[in-house]
Amino acid sequence: MFINGFIYIVGETLNGLYRNRWMCITSTGVVMVTLLMLGLFMVVNLNVQHITEAVKEQVEMVVYIEEDADRATVEELGRALSGHEEVTAVAYVSREEHMGRLQQQLGGMLEGYDSGLENPLLASFEVKTADPEAVVGLASEFEAYPGVAAVFYGRGYVEDLFALTRVVQIVGLALMAGLAITAVFLVSHTIKLTVLMRQREITIMKYVGATNWFIRWPFFLEGLLMGFVGAVLPLGILHYLYRIFAQWIAANELMFINLLPLQAVISELALYLVPLGVILGILGSTMSMGRFLRV
Repeated sequence: MFINGFIYIVGETLNGLYRNRWMCITSTGVVMVTLLMLGLFMVVNLNVQHITEAVKEQVEMVVYIEEDADRATVEELGRALSGHEEVTAVAYVSREEHMGRLQQQLGGMLEGYDSGLENPLLASFEVKTADPEAVVGLASEFEAYPGVAAVFYGRGYVEDLFALTRVVQIVGLALMAGLAITAVFLVSHTIKLTVLMRQREITIMKYVGATNWFIRWPFFLEGLLMGFVGAVLPLGILHYLYRIFAQWIAANELMFINLLPLQAVISELALYLVPLGVILGILGSTMSMGRFLRV
């Protein structure tokens, strides 16, 4: 009995897809277009997050040491910084090392510098934090430590970077949420047209004693298949477009645009788009026929 019922349901599903193939193609197309738009926004959002996280990783503090600070004060300052719960790495940079870095950066501009002159640069500790956004609050805290002359972390620029990152993330999430809601609305109403075309068939099945779930199953499977195909096709398109764009970035040597690897992006998209497409198809088909089952 179960096998016969299963064979009937699968057969009805395939027959329904064939008989109403143009409406099914339309419904699948709606799912595909909306998920393609959603996928494009997800690709942009994923890469923006990746780039901003990479920039955040470069944010560090330089704690300059007072020129007249004695050895004990410097060592105590180093221990205080290393022992802070928000700090992940501390590196001491001497005055001589600072001068060497400056000479390397400026090249020939310091050729006439007399090495016998007193070094005007200060020694410092370079500090990395677990949370890059914590540098703003930590800078004020470290400035009060004994032996600290100043704390530099790119004041002004860092705050603007973090604010821009939050705005981009919020806007990206809002756009993706809006597209997802739009997809549900469009798919539901498109599939409802398919159900309307089969209203007479559903009514007859109800009168001859078919249960609601027996009637629903073919529509359920139709929606599942349409949603699945409508999600897989955008993945293929996005895979192709992203690969072409990455090749264009490499060919033009735009290495400052640090894109996520292709496989990582497609895996992330598949994790969300395929289940979303299937859910859209199922909900669109089952919810759209609810009132036709009340006979």
